[in-house]
Amino acid sequence: MSLRIYGNRQLKTLPGQETRPTLAIVRSALFNIWQGTIVDCRWLDLCAGSGAMGAEALCRGASLVVGIEQSTRACAIIRQNWQQVAKETQTFQVLRGDVRQRIKALEGQKFDHIYFDPPYDSNLYEPVIEAIACLQLLVPDGEFAVEHSPDRKNMPTPVTLKLCRQKVYGKTALTFYRA
Repeated sequence: MSLRIYGNRQLKTLPGQETRPTLAIVRSALFNIWQGTIVDCRWLDLCAGSGAMGAEALCRGASLVVGIEQSTRACAIIRQNWQQVAKETQTFQVLRGDVRQRIKALEGQKFDHIYFDPPYDSNLYEPVIEAIACLQLLVPDGEFAVEHSPDRKNMPTPVTLKLCRQKVYGKTALTFYRA
């Protein structure tokens, strides 16, 4: 399987339902919201799946993209996709493992944008959002977007994060936080 991103670039995806690429309309909406802040940004992609969001960030000029994904097969696809789109001046890293554990390795790092897209029915939302807040992974003017089902009404809001907006795109919702 494959999908297309910014600049009509084609990416590989895993067959079946092991990963669920973010819909084109949601990707487009997110990058429209964050336009003007992607060039030279530091991007963190949690539950990266096919790596489409990180690839899109690279195509739009992010200086660093870090992805965390549990699936070994998906990590191989992400690396291929990011190698295909990254320029020599851009850096990327793919970390394999449970996002709740691997995120701890990022302590001390700062990101301008964080994108978190776990399986909608998972129990990852609260511990990962809390970890991002606790580890203070966002730069002061950075933003963190969480993809989820619109049916999930009460998103956790740690004290050190401010819920700034929510958007719904059909069967997908995005909740945005700031430091």
